[in-house]
Amino acid sequence: MHLMKLSKAFLRSAAYERRFLTKNPWDFSMVVWIPLATVLLIWWIFSQTQITDLPIGVIDQDNSPIANTAVRYLEASPTLTVRQLYYSEAEAKAAILQRDIYAIVIIPEDFSRHILSGKPAPLILQVNAQYGTHSGIIQTSVQAVAGTLSAGVEIQRLVKQGMAPSQAAIAYSPIGIQRISLFNAATDYQQFLASTVIPALLHILAMVIGATTIGRELRDKRLGHWYRFISTGHPDLTRTTQNESTSGQILNAVENNQYLSKNDQISVSSHANEDMTESANVLVLLFGLLGKYFWPTLAFSIWAMLALWLATPQESVAMSSVLATYAGLILLIMLSFWLGAIFTLGSFSLRMGLSATGFISAPSYAFAGVTFPYIAISDSARHWSDALPLTHYLKLHIAQLQMQAPVAVSLPIVYGLAIATTIAMSLTTLLTKRALAHPERWGAR
Repeated sequence: MHLMKLSKAFLRSAAYERRFLTKNPWDFSMVVWIPLATVLLIWWIFSQTQITDLPIGVIDQDNSPIANTAVRYLEASPTLTVRQLYYSEAEAKAAILQRDIYAIVIIPEDFSRHILSGKPAPLILQVNAQYGTHSGIIQTSVQAVAGTLSAGVEIQRLVKQGMAPSQAAIAYSPIGIQRISLFNAATDYQQFLASTVIPALLHILAMVIGATTIGRELRDKRLGHWYRFISTGHPDLTRTTQNESTSGQILNAVENNQYLSKNDQISVSSHANEDMTESANVLVLLFGLLGKYFWPTLAFSIWAMLALWLATPQESVAMSSVLATYAGLILLIMLSFWLGAIFTLGSFSLRMGLSATGFISAPSYAFAGVTFPYIAISDSARHWSDALPLTHYLKLHIAQLQMQAPVAVSLPIVYGLAIATTIAMSLTTLLTKRALAHPERWGAR
Protein backbone atom coordinates (compact mmCIF):
# COMPACT_ATOMS: atom_id res chain seq x y z
CA MET A 1 0.00 0.00 0.00
CA HIS A 2 1.24 3.43 -0.95
CA LEU A 3 2.59 5.56 1.84
CA MET A 4 0.57 8.47 0.47
CA LYS A 5 -2.71 6.66 1.15
CA LEU A 6 -1.63 5.83 4.71
CA SER A 7 -0.54 9.39 5.38
CA LYS A 8 -3.90 10.63 4.05
CA ALA A 9 -5.67 8.25 6.42
CA PHE A 10 -3.64 9.67 9.30
CA LEU A 11 -4.27 13.29 8.34
CA ARG A 12 -7.98 12.78 7.70
CA SER A 13 -8.43 11.06 11.03
CA ALA A 14 -6.50 13.81 12.83
CA ALA A 15 -8.60 16.47 11.06
CA TYR A 16 -11.77 14.56 11.98
CA GLU A 17 -10.78 14.43 15.63
CA ARG A 18 -9.68 18.08 15.68
CA ARG A 19 -13.07 19.09 14.33
CA PHE A 20 -14.84 17.09 16.99
CA LEU A 21 -12.73 18.53 19.83
CA THR A 22 -13.27 22.11 18.68
CA LYS A 23 -17.04 21.54 18.59
CA ASN A 24 -17.18 19.84 21.99
CA PRO A 25 -15.61 21.90 24.80
CA TRP A 26 -16.00 19.19 27.43
CA ASP A 27 -14.09 16.63 25.37
CA PHE A 28 -11.49 19.29 24.56
CA SER A 29 -11.10 20.07 28.26
CA MET A 30 -10.67 16.38 29.04
CA VAL A 31 -7.76 16.22 26.61
CA VAL A 32 -6.12 19.58 27.33
CA TRP A 33 -7.19 21.48 30.42
CA ILE A 34 -8.05 18.76 32.92
CA PRO A 35 -4.63 17.03 32.69
CA LEU A 36 -2.91 20.41 33.03
CA ALA A 37 -5.07 21.30 36.03
CA THR A 38 -4.33 17.89 37.56
CA VAL A 39 -0.56 18.37 37.30
CA LEU A 40 -0.62 21.87 38.77
CA LEU A 41 -3.19 21.09 41.47
CA ILE A 42 -1.33 18.06 42.80
CA TRP A 43 1.94 19.96 42.83
CA TRP A 44 0.30 22.83 44.68
CA ILE A 45 -1.20 20.46 47.28
CA PHE A 46 2.24 18.97 47.97
CA SER A 47 4.13 22.24 47.64
CA GLN A 48 5.14 21.97 51.29
CA THR A 49 8.41 20.11 51.07
CA GLN A 50 8.26 18.74 54.60
CA ILE A 51 5.53 18.03 57.12
CA THR A 52 5.80 20.45 60.03
CA ASP A 53 3.77 21.65 63.01
CA LEU A 54 1.60 18.58 63.48
CA PRO A 55 -0.80 19.52 66.31
CA ILE A 56 -0.65 17.52 69.54
CA GLY A 57 -2.11 17.92 73.00
CA VAL A 58 -0.36 17.60 76.36
CA ILE A 59 -1.78 16.48 79.70
CA ASP A 60 0.65 17.52 82.45
CA GLN A 61 -0.20 15.59 85.60
CA ASP A 62 3.16 16.33 87.24
CA ASN A 63 3.43 20.12 86.99
CA SER A 64 7.13 20.10 87.79
CA PRO A 65 10.07 22.01 86.28
CA ILE A 66 11.17 18.84 84.46
CA ALA A 67 7.67 18.40 83.07
CA ASN A 68 7.69 22.02 81.90
CA THR A 69 11.02 21.35 80.17
CA ALA A 70 9.49 18.36 78.40
CA VAL A 71 6.63 20.54 77.12
CA ARG A 72 9.11 23.16 75.85
CA TYR A 73 11.09 20.46 74.06
CA LEU A 74 7.92 19.17 72.40
CA GLU A 75 7.02 22.67 71.27
CA ALA A 76 10.55 23.24 69.96
CA SER A 77 10.38 20.18 67.70
CA PRO A 78 9.97 21.40 64.07
CA THR A 79 7.47 18.68 63.24
CA LEU A 80 5.26 19.24 66.32
CA THR A 81 3.24 22.03 67.81
CA VAL A 82 1.54 21.83 71.20
CA ARG A 83 -1.93 22.98 70.30
CA GLN A 84 -3.32 22.95 73.82
CA LEU A 85 -2.77 21.77 77.38
CA TYR A 86 -5.63 19.53 78.49
CA TYR A 87 -6.71 18.60 81.99
CA SER A 88 -8.53 15.35 81.27
CA GLU A 89 -8.11 12.48 78.86
CA ALA A 90 -11.76 12.70 77.83
CA GLU A 91 -11.29 16.29 76.69
CA ALA A 92 -8.13 15.40 74.79
CA LYS A 93 -9.67 12.37 73.08
CA ALA A 94 -12.62 14.51 72.02
CA ALA A 95 -10.12 16.84 70.35
CA ILE A 96 -8.62 13.83 68.50
CA LEU A 97 -12.06 12.81 67.28
CA GLN A 98 -12.56 16.35 65.97
CA ARG A 99 -9.09 16.17 64.35
CA ASP A 100 -7.97 19.24 66.22
CA ILE A 101 -4.94 17.22 67.33
CA TYR A 102 -3.39 13.94 66.20
CA ALA A 103 -1.85 12.73 69.46
CA ILE A 104 -1.80 13.20 73.25
CA VAL A 105 1.37 13.24 75.34
CA ILE A 106 0.62 12.44 78.98
CA ILE A 107 3.20 13.40 81.61
CA PRO A 108 2.20 11.15 84.54
CA GLU A 109 2.25 11.97 88.21
CA ASP A 110 5.58 11.55 90.00
CA PHE A 111 7.34 11.96 86.64
CA SER A 112 10.06 14.18 88.07
CA ARG A 113 10.31 12.22 91.32
CA HIS A 114 10.96 8.99 89.46
CA ILE A 115 13.62 10.69 87.37
CA LEU A 116 15.40 12.08 90.39
CA SER A 117 15.30 8.72 92.13
CA GLY A 118 16.67 6.88 89.10
CA LYS A 119 13.45 5.02 88.31
CA PRO A 120 11.84 4.64 84.89
CA ALA A 121 9.69 7.64 84.03
CA PRO A 122 7.97 7.06 80.70
CA LEU A 123 6.03 9.65 78.73
CA ILE A 124 2.68 8.19 77.62
CA LEU A 125 1.91 8.80 73.94
CA GLN A 126 -1.60 8.20 72.62
CA VAL A 127 -1.54 8.70 68.86
CA ASN A 128 -4.20 8.49 66.17
CA ALA A 129 -2.62 5.67 64.15
CA GLN A 130 -5.40 5.85 61.55
CA TYR A 131 -3.23 8.45 59.81
CA GLY A 132 -0.11 6.42 59.17
CA THR A 133 2.17 9.21 57.95
CA HIS A 134 1.14 11.60 60.71
CA SER A 135 1.45 9.03 63.47
CA GLY A 136 4.87 7.86 62.28
CA ILE A 137 6.28 11.39 62.29
CA ILE A 138 4.76 12.16 65.71
CA GLN A 139 6.14 8.97 67.25
CA THR A 140 9.61 9.67 65.89
CA SER A 141 9.55 13.26 67.15
CA VAL A 142 8.29 12.40 70.63
CA GLN A 143 10.89 9.63 70.88
CA ALA A 144 13.58 12.16 69.96
CA VAL A 145 12.35 14.53 72.67
CA ALA A 146 12.34 11.73 75.23
CA GLY A 147 15.86 10.75 74.20
CA THR A 148 17.08 14.33 74.56
CA LEU A 149 15.51 14.63 78.01
CA SER A 150 16.98 11.32 79.13
CA ALA A 151 20.42 12.29 77.89
CA GLY A 152 20.27 15.60 79.70
CA VAL A 153 19.20 14.03 82.97
CA GLU A 154 21.81 11.26 82.84
CA ILE A 155 24.65 13.56 81.85
CA GLN A 156 23.78 15.92 84.71
CA ARG A 157 23.85 13.00 87.12
CA LEU A 158 27.27 11.90 85.89
CA VAL A 159 28.64 15.45 86.08
CA LYS A 160 27.47 15.73 89.66
CA GLN A 161 29.48 12.58 90.37
CA GLY A 162 32.61 14.42 89.20
CA MET A 163 32.82 13.31 85.57
CA ALA A 164 33.70 15.85 82.89
CA PRO A 165 30.76 16.85 80.63
CA SER A 166 32.42 15.44 77.48
CA GLN A 167 33.21 12.16 79.21
CA ALA A 168 29.69 12.06 80.62
CA ALA A 169 28.21 12.42 77.15
CA ILE A 170 30.34 9.55 75.83
CA ALA A 171 29.61 7.39 78.87
CA TYR A 172 25.87 7.89 78.47
CA SER A 173 25.83 6.98 74.78
CA PRO A 174 28.99 5.11 73.77
CA ILE A 175 27.36 3.78 70.57
CA GLY A 176 25.90 6.33 68.20
CA ILE A 177 24.47 6.33 64.70
CA GLN A 178 26.09 8.24 61.88
CA ARG A 179 23.26 8.65 59.40
CA ILE A 180 24.03 9.09 55.72
CA SER A 181 21.01 9.51 53.44
CA LEU A 182 21.89 8.12 50.03
CA PHE A 183 18.81 9.50 48.30
CA ASN A 184 16.34 12.27 49.14
CA ALA A 185 18.62 13.51 51.88
CA ALA A 186 16.27 16.35 52.74
CA THR A 187 13.37 13.88 53.21
CA ASP A 188 11.37 15.98 50.76
CA TYR A 189 7.80 14.74 51.05
CA GLN A 190 6.86 16.47 47.82
CA GLN A 191 9.62 14.76 45.88
CA PHE A 192 8.60 11.36 47.19
CA LEU A 193 4.84 11.55 46.79
CA ALA A 194 3.78 14.27 44.37
CA SER A 195 6.17 13.18 41.65
CA THR A 196 4.61 9.71 41.67
CA VAL A 197 0.98 10.74 42.14
CA ILE A 198 0.98 12.90 39.01
CA PRO A 199 1.99 10.08 36.61
CA ALA A 200 -0.63 7.85 38.25
CA LEU A 201 -3.37 10.43 37.60
CA LEU A 202 -2.19 10.99 34.03
CA HIS A 203 -2.36 7.21 33.60
CA ILE A 204 -6.00 7.20 34.75
CA LEU A 205 -6.98 10.15 32.54
CA ALA A 206 -5.23 8.61 29.53
CA MET A 207 -7.15 5.36 29.91
CA VAL A 208 -10.43 7.27 30.12
CA ILE A 209 -9.58 9.27 26.99
CA GLY A 210 -8.50 6.09 25.23
CA ALA A 211 -11.88 4.53 25.95
CA THR A 212 -13.99 7.56 25.00
CA THR A 213 -12.11 8.53 21.82
CA ILE A 214 -13.05 5.31 20.04
CA GLY A 215 -16.00 4.49 22.28
CA ARG A 216 -18.10 7.45 21.18
CA GLU A 217 -17.88 6.20 17.58
CA LEU A 218 -19.44 2.94 18.71
CA ARG A 219 -21.95 4.68 20.95
CA ASP A 220 -23.14 7.02 18.18
CA LYS A 221 -22.91 4.30 15.48
CA ARG A 222 -20.40 6.32 13.46
CA LEU A 223 -17.52 3.86 13.30
CA GLY A 224 -18.27 2.85 9.70
CA HIS A 225 -18.62 6.44 8.56
CA TRP A 226 -15.31 7.29 10.24
CA TYR A 227 -13.53 4.46 8.42
CA ARG A 228 -15.01 5.43 5.03
CA PHE A 229 -13.85 8.98 5.54
CA ILE A 230 -10.26 8.13 6.46
CA SER A 231 -9.96 5.59 3.63
CA THR A 232 -11.69 7.50 0.82
CA GLY A 233 -12.34 11.05 2.03
CA HIS A 234 -16.09 10.59 1.46
CA PRO A 235 -18.42 11.49 2.99
CA ASP A 236 -16.71 14.59 4.34
CA LEU A 237 -17.42 14.03 8.02
CA THR A 238 -15.57 17.17 9.08
CA ARG A 239 -18.17 19.37 7.40
CA THR A 240 -20.80 20.00 10.05
CA THR A 241 -23.01 22.89 11.00
CA GLN A 242 -22.80 24.72 14.30
CA ASN A 243 -26.31 23.72 15.31
CA GLU A 244 -25.89 19.95 14.87
CA SER A 245 -25.89 17.91 18.04
CA THR A 246 -22.74 16.14 19.13
CA SER A 247 -24.07 12.62 19.11
CA GLY A 248 -26.09 12.85 15.89
CA GLN A 249 -24.35 15.35 13.70
CA ILE A 250 -22.77 12.83 11.34
CA LEU A 251 -25.81 10.61 11.16
CA ASN A 252 -28.07 13.54 10.41
CA ALA A 253 -25.80 14.65 7.59
CA VAL A 254 -25.95 11.19 6.06
CA GLU A 255 -29.66 10.63 6.62
CA ASN A 256 -30.69 14.04 5.28
CA ASN A 257 -28.18 13.86 2.40
CA GLN A 258 -26.59 17.12 3.51
CA TYR A 259 -23.23 18.14 2.05
CA LEU A 260 -23.02 14.97 -0.06
CA SER A 261 -22.75 14.72 -3.79
CA LYS A 262 -25.13 12.47 -5.68
CA ASN A 263 -22.49 9.80 -6.09
CA ASP A 264 -21.64 9.99 -2.38
CA GLN A 265 -25.33 9.56 -1.48
CA ILE A 266 -25.57 6.44 -3.58
CA SER A 267 -22.33 5.08 -2.12
CA VAL A 268 -23.31 5.71 1.49
CA SER A 269 -26.81 4.28 1.14
CA SER A 270 -25.67 1.18 -0.71
CA HIS A 271 -22.91 0.34 1.73
CA ALA A 272 -24.35 1.55 5.04
CA ASN A 273 -24.90 -1.91 6.46
CA GLU A 274 -22.38 -4.01 4.52
CA ASP A 275 -19.97 -6.40 6.17
CA MET A 276 -16.72 -4.48 6.17
CA THR A 277 -14.48 -7.35 7.17
CA GLU A 278 -12.92 -7.65 3.76
CA SER A 279 -12.88 -3.95 2.86
CA ALA A 280 -11.30 -2.68 6.10
CA ASN A 281 -7.56 -2.51 5.60
CA VAL A 282 -5.45 -3.08 8.71
CA LEU A 283 -2.77 -0.54 7.81
CA VAL A 284 -5.36 2.12 7.02
CA LEU A 285 -7.01 1.40 10.36
CA LEU A 286 -3.66 1.61 12.14
CA PHE A 287 -2.77 4.98 10.66
CA GLY A 288 -6.33 6.18 11.18
CA LEU A 289 -6.18 5.29 14.87
CA LEU A 290 -2.80 7.02 15.17
CA GLY A 291 -4.36 10.13 13.69
CA LYS A 292 -7.40 9.85 15.95
CA TYR A 293 -5.19 9.73 19.04
CA PHE A 294 -2.72 12.31 17.73
CA TRP A 295 -4.15 15.30 19.62
CA PRO A 296 -4.44 13.52 23.00
CA THR A 297 -0.90 12.21 22.54
CA LEU A 298 0.40 15.70 21.71
CA ALA A 299 -1.35 17.31 24.69
CA PHE A 300 -0.26 14.65 27.16
CA SER A 301 3.31 14.82 25.85
CA ILE A 302 3.41 18.50 26.81
CA TRP A 303 1.91 17.91 30.25
CA ALA A 304 4.26 14.98 30.82
CA MET A 305 7.18 17.29 30.10
CA LEU A 306 5.80 19.79 32.62
CA ALA A 307 5.30 17.05 35.23
CA LEU A 308 8.87 15.82 34.87
CA TRP A 309 10.23 19.35 35.05
CA LEU A 310 8.41 19.83 38.35
CA ALA A 311 9.47 16.40 39.61
CA THR A 312 13.15 16.70 38.79
CA PRO A 313 15.19 17.47 41.96
CA GLN A 314 17.12 20.70 42.19
CA GLU A 315 20.44 18.89 42.23
CA SER A 316 22.03 17.88 38.99
CA VAL A 317 20.30 15.05 37.14
CA ALA A 318 21.83 13.57 34.02
CA MET A 319 20.01 14.47 30.81
CA SER A 320 20.03 10.79 29.85
CA SER A 321 18.04 10.00 33.00
CA VAL A 322 15.50 12.72 32.21
CA LEU A 323 15.12 11.52 28.62
CA ALA A 324 14.74 7.88 29.69
CA THR A 325 12.08 8.86 32.22
CA TYR A 326 10.26 11.03 29.68
CA ALA A 327 10.31 8.21 27.14
CA GLY A 328 8.91 5.85 29.77
CA LEU A 329 6.13 8.28 30.68
CA ILE A 330 5.14 8.83 27.04
CA LEU A 331 5.04 5.08 26.50
CA LEU A 332 2.91 4.67 29.64
CA ILE A 333 0.45 7.29 28.36
CA MET A 334 0.26 5.75 24.88
CA LEU A 335 -0.18 2.29 26.39
CA SER A 336 -2.99 3.71 28.54
CA PHE A 337 -4.73 5.07 25.42
CA TRP A 338 -4.62 1.70 23.72
CA LEU A 339 -5.71 -0.21 26.83
CA GLY A 340 -8.76 2.03 27.18
CA ALA A 341 -9.58 1.43 23.52
CA ILE A 342 -9.10 -2.34 23.89
CA PHE A 343 -11.55 -2.58 26.79
CA THR A 344 -14.15 -0.58 24.88
CA LEU A 345 -13.77 -2.33 21.54
CA GLY A 346 -13.67 -5.72 23.20
CA SER A 347 -17.04 -5.15 24.86
CA PHE A 348 -18.60 -2.98 22.08
CA SER A 349 -19.68 -0.69 24.91
CA LEU A 350 -18.33 2.66 26.04
CA ARG A 351 -19.88 2.14 29.47
CA MET A 352 -18.18 -1.22 29.94
CA GLY A 353 -14.91 0.18 28.63
CA LEU A 354 -14.94 3.04 31.12
CA SER A 355 -15.78 0.63 33.94
CA ALA A 356 -12.85 -1.58 32.99
CA THR A 357 -10.43 1.36 32.87
CA GLY A 358 -11.52 2.40 36.34
CA PHE A 359 -11.05 -1.13 37.64
CA ILE A 360 -7.52 -1.32 36.23
CA SER A 361 -6.15 2.18 36.66
CA ALA A 362 -7.74 3.51 39.86
CA PRO A 363 -6.16 1.02 42.33
CA SER A 364 -2.89 0.71 40.41
CA TYR A 365 -1.10 3.26 42.61
CA ALA A 366 -1.79 1.17 45.69
CA PHE A 367 -0.12 -1.86 44.06
CA ALA A 368 2.86 0.05 42.67
CA GLY A 369 4.98 -0.35 45.82
CA VAL A 370 5.06 3.37 46.68
CA THR A 371 2.54 3.56 49.51
CA PHE A 372 3.03 -0.06 50.65
CA PRO A 373 6.31 -1.97 50.23
CA TYR A 374 6.27 -4.16 47.14
CA ILE A 375 8.30 -6.86 48.88
CA ALA A 376 5.75 -7.09 51.71
CA ILE A 377 2.63 -7.77 49.65
CA SER A 378 1.29 -11.28 49.07
CA ASP A 379 2.38 -13.38 46.11
CA SER A 380 -0.97 -13.05 44.33
CA ALA A 381 -0.99 -9.28 44.82
CA ARG A 382 2.59 -9.15 43.56
CA HIS A 383 1.58 -10.91 40.34
CA TRP A 384 -1.19 -8.35 39.88
CA SER A 385 1.25 -5.54 40.57
CA ASP A 386 3.67 -6.89 37.96
CA ALA A 387 0.89 -6.89 35.37
CA LEU A 388 0.16 -3.17 35.85
CA PRO A 389 2.19 -0.80 33.64
CA LEU A 390 2.23 1.94 36.29
CA THR A 391 4.27 -0.29 38.62
CA HIS A 392 7.10 -0.51 36.13
CA TYR A 393 7.05 3.15 35.19
CA LEU A 394 7.27 4.26 38.83
CA LYS A 395 10.27 1.97 39.30
CA LEU A 396 11.86 3.77 36.36
CA HIS A 397 10.85 7.22 37.67
CA ILE A 398 12.20 6.69 41.17
CA ALA A 399 15.42 5.04 39.96
CA GLN A 400 16.28 7.77 37.45
CA LEU A 401 15.02 11.03 38.96
CA GLN A 402 15.25 10.36 42.68
CA MET A 403 18.00 7.76 43.03
CA GLN A 404 19.94 8.86 39.93
CA ALA A 405 20.77 5.31 38.96
CA PRO A 406 22.61 4.56 35.70
CA VAL A 407 20.29 4.61 32.71
CA ALA A 408 21.23 1.01 31.90
CA VAL A 409 19.43 -0.10 35.06
CA SER A 410 16.08 1.15 33.74
CA LEU A 411 16.44 0.46 30.02
CA PRO A 412 14.69 -2.96 30.31
CA ILE A 413 11.62 -1.14 31.64
CA VAL A 414 11.65 1.26 28.68
CA TYR A 415 11.97 -1.66 26.26
CA GLY A 416 9.18 -3.53 28.04
CA LEU A 417 6.82 -0.55 27.87
CA ALA A 418 7.65 -0.11 24.18
CA ILE A 419 6.86 -3.75 23.42
CA ALA A 420 3.63 -3.62 25.46
CA THR A 421 2.57 -0.43 23.64
CA THR A 422 3.23 -2.00 20.23
CA ILE A 423 1.23 -5.12 21.14
CA ALA A 424 -1.66 -3.04 22.52
CA MET A 425 -1.68 -0.83 19.41
CA SER A 426 -1.81 -3.89 17.15
CA LEU A 427 -4.59 -5.46 19.21
CA THR A 428 -6.59 -2.21 19.09
CA THR A 429 -6.31 -2.22 15.29
CA LEU A 430 -7.53 -5.81 15.03
CA LEU A 431 -10.41 -5.17 17.43
CA THR A 432 -11.42 -2.12 15.39
CA LYS A 433 -11.48 -4.28 12.27
CA ARG A 434 -13.65 -6.78 14.14
CA ALA A 435 -15.98 -4.02 15.31
CA LEU A 436 -16.40 -2.79 11.73
CA ALA A 437 -17.59 -6.27 10.80
CA HIS A 438 -20.42 -6.17 13.36
CA PRO A 439 -22.38 -2.93 12.88
CA GLU A 440 -25.38 -4.55 14.56
CA ARG A 441 -23.52 -4.32 17.89
CA TRP A 442 -22.74 -0.62 17.62
CA GLY A 443 -24.45 1.52 20.20
CA ALA A 444 -24.35 -1.11 22.97
CA ARG A 445 -24.74 0.33 26.46
